Amino acid sequence: MFSTATSYKNQHYSELKKECLEDKKLFEDPVFPVTNASLFYRKPPPGVVEWKRPRVIQHLKRVPTHFKRKHVQSQNDLLSKNIVTSIITDHILRRICIFQILSLVQEISDEPHLFVEGISSHDLNQGLVGNCWFVAACSCLALKPDLWQKVIPDWKEQEWDSKHPENYAGIFHFQFWVFGEWVDVVVDDRLPTINRELIYCHSKLNNEFWSALLEKAYAKLSGCYESLDGGNTGDAVVDFSGAVTEAINLEAEVFHNDQEKIDNLFEDLLKVYDRGGIISCSIKASPSEIEAWMVCGLVKGHAYSVTAVKKVWLGHGLMAYFQNKTIPLIRMRNPWGKTEWNGAWSDSSAEWERVGSMERDRLGITVENDGEFWMAFTDWCKYFTDADVCHLINTSLLTIHKTWHEVVHFGSWTKHSEPLHNRCGGCMNYKQTFLQNPQYLFDVTKEVDEVLISLQQRDMKIHKRIGQGENLTIGFAVFKVELNRKYRMHNIITQMNVQTSKYINARTVFTRVTLPKGRYIIIPSTLKPEILGEFMLRVYTDVDSGCRELTEHKPRMRCWSAFTGYPHAVSQIYIHGAEGLENQDSTGDPYVIVSCEGRSVRSTVKADTLDPVFETRAIFYRKKPRKPITVEVWNSNTVKDQFLGQVVLTGSLKDSTNPQRLQLRKRGRAMANEMPGSITLRIVTCTELTEM
Repeated sequence: MFSTATSYKNQHYSELKKECLEDKKLFEDPVFPVTNASLFYRKPPPGVVEWKRPRVIQHLKRVPTHFKRKHVQSQNDLLSKNIVTSIITDHILRRICIFQILSLVQEISDEPHLFVEGISSHDLNQGLVGNCWFVAACSCLALKPDLWQKVIPDWKEQEWDSKHPENYAGIFHFQFWVFGEWVDVVVDDRLPTINRELIYCHSKLNNEFWSALLEKAYAKLSGCYESLDGGNTGDAVVDFSGAVTEAINLEAEVFHNDQEKIDNLFEDLLKVYDRGGIISCSIKASPSEIEAWMVCGLVKGHAYSVTAVKKVWLGHGLMAYFQNKTIPLIRMRNPWGKTEWNGAWSDSSAEWERVGSMERDRLGITVENDGEFWMAFTDWCKYFTDADVCHLINTSLLTIHKTWHEVVHFGSWTKHSEPLHNRCGGCMNYKQTFLQNPQYLFDVTKEVDEVLISLQQRDMKIHKRIGQGENLTIGFAVFKVELNRKYRMHNIITQMNVQTSKYINARTVFTRVTLPKGRYIIIPSTLKPEILGEFMLRVYTDVDSGCRELTEHKPRMRCWSAFTGYPHAVSQIYIHGAEGLENQDSTGDPYVIVSCEGRSVRSTVKADTLDPVFETRAIFYRKKPRKPITVEVWNSNTVKDQFLGQVVLTGSLKDSTNPQRLQLRKRGRAMANEMPGSITLRIVTCTELTEM
């Protein structure tokens, strides 16, 4: 998942820090300067903003106001020990006892830190910007050491060293996963304040700054701080991890009224949590209800990070484990650091009396207004309307958990006047242009396989300042196609649509689908035609799917085609199934083979049936259209397969395109003789090779 990061805007952290140390100066970022443009594009903060370095922020909180008015003209004054001399020599301060002066000198030497006593989900509090979604994502990040040590690289080297203050250059760097690659973002340590207080994301401890600096790097990547106003927690988690995010609409699925759905969802989320995934949730709100408090203590339109998913043992002592009674609970954190759920299983609720002290200690139950609380999972499904589940897909072979095979494709929706070259055809509602979109083919080689598909567009936040920050409405459709297809689809009517995602204006659209063995095509698109944009398609299967983009429309005309021939027609055959086959053993294990001009396609074996449903497709580009197409039915055996009958098709343009039920016949000279059973199929032939 992780790779060497690309330097954002060609700013190399190690080189810039080296330059600052050599010049004995603190870093000042020219790419993200201390100006209004870095703060907002439309709505300024409510007050006069001063950009201050962490050491200055710390000192300003401690130095009396009348000292600062007289002696602190700039940040550099406060960083310098000259201020001490100034204080001592000033006639106002001569009245101060020596103890007070020495105390002030000691406070100035007390430096701030990147981390204080490690990193925790409790470190963070939301600021003035409505970016609870980002703070919730940071809370989730803090729970994953492997992730935050990637996002905050070389954290020990970046940490302030009181023994070697000369190594501090006022520069930090953070890494984010941006559209398929890790990007290293450099920032200086100047942070926006109003009245000496940080105005955006900050830690509970006033000398800890990792969250404020991380947010600054993310704001730089997004264009400015205001661009972080309103967003999606799942998107931020993806930027921290490269995860695949799945949006779950709890309201649309009506989980709270279906206990079976609730139980299945809990098991799914428990599995995600146990495997290191990240979960967040929120309650839908109208514009006037954003961050409105509910009677139950929850907040509408507000992002919560899920910090635990557990089956909690009920009872006291060892009997709790022998009785084997558990209840599904979920723990969350409010980015405000306060305001908690006050219903069942809240901090001081009576329900906790049903849980033994050992189990409560294991869960870390505390009774304090710290923003973290437990809920019964049924209540969670009842009150919350949306959840973002971020899957950290395991592609490593060295693991005890399920591994996935990943294929990543980058593409774009582009416009062209020639239909065969146009790649922005809109969704399936636009039947004339839909198949003009990019197409990606993949194979399911197991009898049945779960396939994960993620379509992600480029982040648009950086374009908010020019009024173009909205996501495109995107989605995709999956079709089961011919087993031997190698060229782009041109006719949607002859194909089977097995899955269509929702079309939403989200950065990522995700679906999971269980598919039988066969060949499939994914068609990503925007909702409407002629909408341009970039996308990243990720496909996960249990084994290699051979996923690849289809760019060719038909077989290429080669220089030797004049001698070997070139196709004059294309035929598509769809074998639905067979009935009444000859009984070869207790039942039968039939399959079909479709042959044309020396090429053949074989279906999967349908076990224990004499009335198989094959749903097999094949396509042939025919150099000699007068040669017939043969469909043979066989029975699979351990030693030798047995012939059950065949049909011979002309594949003529005059043939009916409607489904046909044909009697099976023998081979060779006896092919006029019938055999038990019939086969149902459909064949379509065209002379225009780009019609199918």
